[in-house]
Amino acid sequence: MATVADFRNCEQCGASFAPRREHARFCSARCRVAWNRQNASDLPVEAGTLDWSITAMQETADRLLRATGWHRPHAFAVISEAVWWVTMVDATLVRYHPDLYSGAVADYPAKERRVIEGTFGGLRFVRNRMGYYADHAEFIRPRQGRSSPAGGPIADWTWRSMPEPGLEALPARGQEWEMTRYRAYQVQLAGHPVGQTFERAVSFLRHAADSCLHQPVTDGYADGG
Repeated sequence: MATVADFRNCEQCGASFAPRREHARFCSARCRVAWNRQNASDLPVEAGTLDWSITAMQETADRLLRATGWHRPHAFAVISEAVWWVTMVDATLVRYHPDLYSGAVADYPAKERRVIEGTFGGLRFVRNRMGYYADHAEFIRPRQGRSSPAGGPIADWTWRSMPEPGLEALPARGQEWEMTRYRAYQVQLAGHPVGQTFERAVSFLRHAADSCLHQPVTDGYADGG
């Protein structure tokens, strides 16, 4: 069955366009710049929200990294919360500060950039499917310890390898994005400790936010998303 093309309306001019990036809001860089200039007065509120979100993300990640001996439902809940906060902060930075975000990624060597980008792609895959299309236990393998029937430190639990998802209900572009996220999950998360994933993600987001919180929304023409 043929899939329906994915189109959105530009938030500046209202024109219909096919997004090139997951969080694209504008049909062109010119519309993005125009919107940023017209809404510059909203920046203090947005910056305050981002600052608060980063604090909440850090607190959730710290709780996960310190936790040990929790029962599985409690552990799965804090992992889900950490996934939500990390992907929410990442999406906010990508959406409102794309040029500064790209600059933060460029601060790392090429090999490390691929790992960082793959980590966030994999976490988006988890966010979209864990608890909706797959149970938490299908994603996460607790590590059993002699002294801890609940599985020892949560940070030592690992991500399970996952089968390819069924994506027939998504439009063609949505299928492409979700398969990219799935492949990133298999490479950067599957088989690796949960704690390692969140340490890497939070470290990068704090680095990126250091620039974004002290700069205006981008005024560049890098792309239309």
